[in-house]
Amino acid sequence: MKQFSGAKKWFSELDCDTAGKLITVATDVALVVSDAKLGVIRDVSFGSDELGADMAEKWVGRPWADTVTADSRHKIEALLRDSGAKGMPRWRMVNHRAENGSDVPVLYAAFKINSQGQVVALGRSMRLMAALQQQLVSAQQSMEREYLKLRQAETRHRLLFQVASEAVLIVDATTRKVLEANPSAEQLLAEGSKRLVGRLFPDGFDEDSTQALQSMLGAVRATGRTNGIAVRSADGKRQLIASASLFREERSSFFLVRLGPANPDMSNLALPRQNSKVLEIVSSAPEGFVVTGLDGRILFANRAFLDLVQLATEEQSRNESLERWLGRPGVDFNLLTAQLREHGSLRLFATQLRGEYGSNTDVEICAVSVVDAEEPCFGFTIRDVGQRVTFDRQVSRDKPRSVAQLTELVGRVPLKDLVRESTDMIEKLCIEAALEITGDNRASAAEILGLSRQSLYAKLRRYGLGELASAESEHFE
Repeated sequence: MKQFSGAKKWFSELDCDTAGKLITVATDVALVVSDAKLGVIRDVSFGSDELGADMAEKWVGRPWADTVTADSRHKIEALLRDSGAKGMPRWRMVNHRAENGSDVPVLYAAFKINSQGQVVALGRSMRLMAALQQQLVSAQQSMEREYLKLRQAETRHRLLFQVASEAVLIVDATTRKVLEANPSAEQLLAEGSKRLVGRLFPDGFDEDSTQALQSMLGAVRATGRTNGIAVRSADGKRQLIASASLFREERSSFFLVRLGPANPDMSNLALPRQNSKVLEIVSSAPEGFVVTGLDGRILFANRAFLDLVQLATEEQSRNESLERWLGRPGVDFNLLTAQLREHGSLRLFATQLRGEYGSNTDVEICAVSVVDAEEPCFGFTIRDVGQRVTFDRQVSRDKPRSVAQLTELVGRVPLKDLVRESTDMIEKLCIEAALEITGDNRASAAEILGLSRQSLYAKLRRYGLGELASAESEHFE
């Protein structure tokens, strides 16, 4: 730190008032402290109104350490202890308690000014710096959340890319090299141990199909998208429908090529082995799993879902609307599909499943929308939580219910029942409060509640409050 080389020359005629003005202008807050041992504030000046002018009256006469938070008291002791040291004083950050309850960070340096041991503490408010740091932390947290969302979206798309039964390739639009290929494409086009990635596209098709695919890619480069074309594999055994679209990443262009069966029922394009395993796991999973079209009609349902809705075979559920068994008719399924169309996924949606023979099961539903597939669909995972919520429901029947317990019943209990239960809860709480205020004097409690004694006794019996026998004896005294 560079000091004035001619301080005596320039400031020798400086009077006390001018020195005080310079300190006030140069700092946000300045304190005159009695001595390093007592540390009592004798005078205060504020260069800004950030701490408030009324703080001066509250600080003067109090120990400096009493104006700061508990974690800053040792810093005040260190400032006072080091105030007489030679050389430039050390700056320390302390937090003052403000009137609105928030902390005001101030950077202080202290030094002795006379032989009596009086100390002057010069402070710079760091509130703006703290606010900027908080904004930086908030921005970093926001970036982390957005990064997490991007990673989750990438994971979902990567999973969809891997498990899709349709062959999908990512091709460099300039070099025509295959950059990525899903397992279905590897099974369809790879030759023996030779990998598909890194090979030129089109490869593995007959001569006419190769020319048609090259023409299609040229048209896609010009227009961005074309209709599918029929192609044939090099061995002539497989007929496929090929389509492509163009997309850009940074400064490069790529083709997204899709190869699907010309005949959806052809057996030579069966699911890859790992996809078959996934289907087997889903079919036998202990939680219900349902795939529906965008209209809600069931395309696939596993065994666990059939057990929940009391059906014997999957054929009984196919082409039926999921709304037939789901929660409140015309409400829950519409809420689910609206959320899926807007956000693409949904977690822990609480509702009920109605069985064919009158059973009702509490469930939680997680769902996802797959709109980029050849046949857009919704997927639902349905978990039976009946055993888990049984205890909660038993607790909720005990009066009085809390607000949280009542709100959990929204959608499961009609509104008129919820209103009645809320009224009972409030009525019981008021009666208990009145009895507590009056020291269990039922006559006084009835009076402050504006009830007759008979009405109060009836409500005591209804809610099981107090000693009913003693209440009746009091009534006949």
